[in-house]
Amino acid sequence: MSLMLTSGFDHVAVLTADTDAFVSFFTEVFEAEVLGMAGEMPPGMRLTFVKVGPDSEFNLFQIDGNSEAAKQTPMGGRGRLDHLGLRAPSMENFEIIRERLIARGASEGFVTDFGPVLSCYFVGPDGLETEVCVANPDWDSRTFNPPGTPSRRFHPEAS
Repeated sequence: MSLMLTSGFDHVAVLTADTDAFVSFFTEVFEAEVLGMAGEMPPGMRLTFVKVGPDSEFNLFQIDGNSEAAKQTPMGGRGRLDHLGLRAPSMENFEIIRERLIARGASEGFVTDFGPVLSCYFVGPDGLETEVCVANPDWDSRTFNPPGTPSRRFHPEAS
């Protein structure tokens, strides 16, 4: 295996209609950190930097009169970038995040077993569909599952 020349994504630029609601959601559920706001922006534009991991952040744009954040289309029809997935560093963190998402009504809590990762989808502010993933401690290194495969760890009745 060759050495990768990058360490992952630095940031994802996201459009929102409500910066305060977006920031509140991600700080309360994920303990994200607001790094700051860009100065000297054009009138009607706000840019906020929200740290969501050791080396990852959202560049959050709110632009007066821009309705892009309100557009909702089904998965597979969203254009070049369909959705994003955040990574929890441990199963303990994943479980905390999942419970917080359920408590906020942002997720039903279903956990998909993709094989190497477990995933819980949620809908955040502005209807942004996202998922939180974690390394699957039960993975046998030969199995890759399709979307919708229930995790036996979280859905024992599916076994």
